[in-house]
Amino acid sequence: MFYLLPGLGADERVFRNLLPRLHGQTRVLPWLTPTPDETLPQYAARMAADIPPEAEGLLVGVSFGGVVGLEINRLRPRLRTVLISSIPDSSCLPPLLRLIRASGAYRLFPPQWLKLFPRAGQWYFGVKNGEEYRLFKEILRDMEPVYTRWAIHRLLHWDSTHVGRSVQILGTHDRVFPPGPTPVEYLIRGGGHFMVLSHAEEISQILDRLEQQERVAAS
Repeated sequence: MFYLLPGLGADERVFRNLLPRLHGQTRVLPWLTPTPDETLPQYAARMAADIPPEAEGLLVGVSFGGVVGLEINRLRPRLRTVLISSIPDSSCLPPLLRLIRASGAYRLFPPQWLKLFPRAGQWYFGVKNGEEYRLFKEILRDMEPVYTRWAIHRLLHWDSTHVGRSVQILGTHDRVFPPGPTPVEYLIRGGGHFMVLSHAEEISQILDRLEQQERVAAS
């Protein structure tokens, strides 16, 4: 079983190339609207309420979805979290995001400003022209400012103490979460932050192998 969490501001559309390639049951977990003062663990508890306590399989999170997935995993320990274009703990935040956190710049610029500069976002997220860029603009258009602002704050101030182990799938060209000194289980050559679309075939093969390993271990 695959439980899928899209990235910040995204929805099930980011899995359009991945879902047809996965062997096994899949379920995309839609984002809930957070309350202004809701903590990440509180939010994860609401997300986890839609997953049976005895659930087994893979909890696959893209970008911020991986962070939420790790928090859900605290409550659903029989699942195994797989991170796509995400980080295993807060110590892996790259220098740019640490600077943004320290300066408080993220508080000054409304997230919807990104809608005005889609080409800058295209470069930062490694989005290719054509289908990927069209989808990226759709996601920007539909981005919910309240959720996005809340999620950025929770990501930058994530307390990952005692977070569980995970499997990380990261792209060599990811500008948001670039590979660092921490070992990565699966490094996708040429993959950017949007590689769940561009490298869906390679990622699906990894996920299928991991899911099969989980079934064997559970039998």
